[in-house]
Amino acid sequence: MTSSDRQFSRRRLLSGAAALAGGSLLLGCAPGARDSGTELNYWHLMTGGDGIVMAGLVDAVNGLNAGFRAEQTVLAWGPPYYTKLAMASAGGRAPDLAIMHASRIAGYAPGGLLEPWDLDLLAEFGVRESDFPPLVWQKGLYDGKLYSVALDTHPFVLYYNTEHATKAGVTDAIATMDSPEAFTEVATKLQKVTGKHGLSYGYLGDPSQMWRLFYTFYRQTGAELKLVPGTKAEVDEAAAVKALEFVQSLLNDTIATRSGDGGTAVSEFLHGESGLLFGGVWELPVLKDSKMAFDAMPIPTLFGQQAAYADSHTFVLPRQSKTDPDRRRYTYQLVAEILKRSVKWAGAGHIPAYQPVVKSPEYLELKPQSNYVGIPAYVNYDPDVWFSGAGSDFTSYFAENVQNVYLGSGDPAAGFDGFVQRLNKLLDRPQPV
Repeated sequence: MTSSDRQFSRRRLLSGAAALAGGSLLLGCAPGARDSGTELNYWHLMTGGDGIVMAGLVDAVNGLNAGFRAEQTVLAWGPPYYTKLAMASAGGRAPDLAIMHASRIAGYAPGGLLEPWDLDLLAEFGVRESDFPPLVWQKGLYDGKLYSVALDTHPFVLYYNTEHATKAGVTDAIATMDSPEAFTEVATKLQKVTGKHGLSYGYLGDPSQMWRLFYTFYRQTGAELKLVPGTKAEVDEAAAVKALEFVQSLLNDTIATRSGDGGTAVSEFLHGESGLLFGGVWELPVLKDSKMAFDAMPIPTLFGQQAAYADSHTFVLPRQSKTDPDRRRYTYQLVAEILKRSVKWAGAGHIPAYQPVVKSPEYLELKPQSNYVGIPAYVNYDPDVWFSGAGSDFTSYFAENVQNVYLGSGDPAAGFDGFVQRLNKLLDRPQPV
């Protein structure tokens, strides 16, 4: 059996196992003869364009012939991935390395499903705390130990059609919007140019989209959302109502459609039927491929304080029943080498977490990526609690109470209160680990 045949058979086997588990799974290694060194198992959830870039980074590191070879296992995003990773960690049969969203660390580190990173060994390979934005590094800490090393920050941002902005005479105004009224004025002027909408924002069927925009504006008021198990949620209802009322005002079927989903929003923006788009940086490759004239920037500070929703892809060490020192050392080297090459990862829109890359001329020349490079300094992650984070039901709890507000038929105060009541019930439960 040839090397390619072995890889194909392994891919078939893993795909079948994933189907039984309710998720799809692919293997992302390039064909060709394997090196004779140690094979490291690396799990992640990067698909599409992200998956291609990640495969290229891994291939580049494998090409160093450093005594190891990383083999990628790619699982379906969301619950299938996190469930399988938790089961593998609980059984002590986890991969050498895995990707985990920073927002999920609070649900995994306390239960012993992850192992902390050795800071001295990281430093030996050129990875230190000083190489990361403080808020990004701190998000990986639990009980004083580092449980995740960030690859990136991927925030929610504002895209705008530069040709429409010129026609509407709002190019300078877009750069200086500092209040809800200023934003509404710009969006209204753009709507007159497009003849359809001033803003594209899709949320139907996507609770995460609803949460990202709300949490950005909520935090811009200076309000916090503190969730501590065993206690009531600490929230600022007035700030929440203010944020929800503003979102509701935008979704008036003139500035933005009241009933759009994510795909509709991106399509509308791509076809020039709006001038602004609220979306994640992960939309950037599609927008660039379209060749349309656009730019991107942080969501403007409309409520007084810089704030932006974001998450991070991070590297974690899933718990294993037995740890081989040589394999572990190679795993640290793999992470360090990927971080040092992460300017390629920036091509997918993400902001590299490793600051030597962000400060490099190669990254600073990337547009519009370098326009929003400052967001990690004031990034807002999901609250640190076991039931929050990417791929969890946390945002579904928000959507089931607040979607009618977005649709224009719900009361902001009542919707937010329903969400808080759901949070309080969860905070009364012990962490299920």
